[in-house]
Formats: sequence, structure tokens, C-alpha cells
Amino acid sequence: MLLNAILLGIIAVFGTMDSRMLGRTNFEQPLVMAALVGVALGDLTKGLIVGASLELIFMGIVNIGAAAPPDLVLGSVMATAFAILSDTNAQTALTIALPVAILGQMVGILLRMFMSTFVHKAESDIEKGEFAKARRFHILWGPILYSLMYFVPVFVAIYFGADVVKEIVQSIPAWLTNGLNLASKILPAYGFALLMQTMLSKKTVAYLLLGFFITAYAGLSVTGVAIFAALLVIILNEILPKNSVNQGLTSDEDDDLEEL
Repeated sequence: MLLNAILLGIIAVFGTMDSRMLGRTNFEQPLVMAALVGVALGDLTKGLIVGASLELIFMGIVNIGAAAPPDLVLGSVMATAFAILSDTNAQTALTIALPVAILGQMVGILLRMFMSTFVHKAESDIEKGEFAKARRFHILWGPILYSLMYFVPVFVAIYFGADVVKEIVQSIPAWLTNGLNLASKILPAYGFALLMQTMLSKKTVAYLLLGFFITAYAGLSVTGVAIFAALLVIILNEILPKNSVNQGLTSDEDDDLEEL
């Protein structure tokens, strides 16, 4: 269990460093984090299942301005570890992800409030000409504090709480489990609603309805609809514009010939 706790703590640190030091390569996304947790705990299948479900919930959550969204990394790692170590289904794990993500959001806000004092200290060091000391606030102390914020909770929860969590899950009454499962089915719809709120417009609603009715009445899988959507994108963005340009050139040439 010690090795698992260390590995999951390192995975959580790697996820949070993605957008801070690695240039945002999308390793912090729930699907990637859950898959890495699944590999570390020896159950990649369940990791992918939990990660895909979490993507449905969190895909509409974005960080806009100073607004801090729920913590995707902490919620994904903890929920996937909870599902695998406690041998529960993915739907039950989803109900853990959002509260943990919100808790990570609040801890992150407190940490950033504390780290805002580094700015004034760095300015003071720069005025004194101590540039190396000022750089350490950004390059050294910031990443260390962020790493501890993710490593410590994950390590403590996995190392000390795996067996306890399993006993708690087994003692949960059926009516509460059913309620949690129902809530987990509603959460993906909430994620889609957040996504559509930012993306849906008068120009795109027709494509949304087209995909919905194809799925509902044509009996195609999501993969089949995605293939048709990709072909439609190619037609609308590659073939039709080129035809319009060619027709415009042809008509201009005809006009020039008529003038001659």
C-alpha cells in the first residue's frame, strides 16, 4: 500500500504540473489521470471507465479569468483509486469525484492567496538586486507548494484510508447507494449542459439536433455518428469552400472573355 500511495501521489503531482510547468499538454484531463491510476493499481479497464465518465462531467468546466474551477486532477485520482481499491463500480466513484474536486478547489484558492505574498517579497528582492532569490519564489517554492498540495492528501488517503473506505462502502445502505448512482447519471448531463452553454449558438444548434436524431432514430453508435460528423466537417470546411472559390474564378474569367 505504501508503494501505491507514493505512485498515486506522484501521478497527482504530475497532473497538476502539466498546466504550470509542462505547457498544458492535457495530461491533467480526467481520462489521462484515471488511466494512469489504473495502470499504477493494475486495473486499466476500470481506470478508463471511470476516466471516460469523469470527462462527461468535467468537459464543460473551464478556468475563466480569476474563477477557479473544481480540481480535475485531485477528483480524478481520488475517484479512480476509490473505485479500484474499494472494488466498487464507476457510478459510485463519480459521486466521490465532485466533492473531492470542490475540496481541492477551495484548498487551491487558499494556497494561491498565501502565494500571492511571494510577489511582494520577490519585488523587494529585485529592488535589493537579489535576483536569484527572487527567481526561487517562482521556480522553486511555487512548484514545491503545489506538489505538496496534491501529494500529501492523495498519499494520506490511500495509505491510511483504503481499508477504512472499503468498510464504509460495504456498510452503506442500499437506498443511499441507489441515490448516489442516480446522482452520478445526472452529473454527466450537467457537464454537457455547461459545455453547450458556452458552445451552442444559432449556427451550431442544427448540427446538435442532427447528431441527436441520427443517434435516436438511425440506431447508430456514438462512433458511427462521430465518423459521419468528421466527414461533414471535411465537406463543409474543405470541399465546399474550394468549389465556391473555383466557381468565382471561372465566372471572373468568363466576364473578362465577354469584355474582349
